[in-house]
Amino acid sequence: MITLYGFGRVHRKVIGETRDLRVQWALEELGLPYRVHPLDHTGGEFNGPAFAAISPFHQAPVIDDDGVVIAETGAILLYLAEKAGALPADAVARAAVNQWCFAALTTVEPPVAMIQLSDAGGLPSTVEQRAALVRWSHRVLDGIERRLDGRTWIAADDFTVADILLTCVLREIRRTDLLADYPRLRAYFDRTQARPAWQRTLERYAERLGVTVADIR
Repeated sequence: MITLYGFGRVHRKVIGETRDLRVQWALEELGLPYRVHPLDHTGGEFNGPAFAAISPFHQAPVIDDDGVVIAETGAILLYLAEKAGALPADAVARAAVNQWCFAALTTVEPPVAMIQLSDAGGLPSTVEQRAALVRWSHRVLDGIERRLDGRTWIAADDFTVADILLTCVLREIRRTDLLADYPRLRAYFDRTQARPAWQRTLERYAERLGVTVADIR
């Protein structure tokens, strides 16, 4: 049984944005048995000695798969996909999945996350600074739009954990108009979010955090 260490109590502003959503979606999608160990972030449980022993940076999510402890979202999802036999057998296709997992987290997420923080008041910025973030975001979104030409999923012929990571990153700008000029990307985003495993994830996450699905969708 896989234990997912995630959020049980956290500042209301970030409910629906926490990265344990990405891992829970992967677990639901891959059909792996798991339980969630909810942690009280606001109560300081992340800084306690028990969690510090398994999380080098006092961050969630972390998984414990019968003694195999893994932190960092990208590493967790690739491990889970490997465990479930859900990575392509072909080396080139596997490399594409790895590439787009890393791209989602290291190329796409920085500008869109900074826009989210800026719009939420968590990152002081001037009009000029936000405009620069928008230009940066469009540069990466342009690349995804080109990649999706003639493709259903971002990395391979089938849905993979790279699609989970990319979709969750794109959720950070779901309440902006940044996707409006990207029809393939917009359709892709809608397609991934329509998956039954994502709907189950939202429901179970919302129940755990004491909100409704509508609050976080």
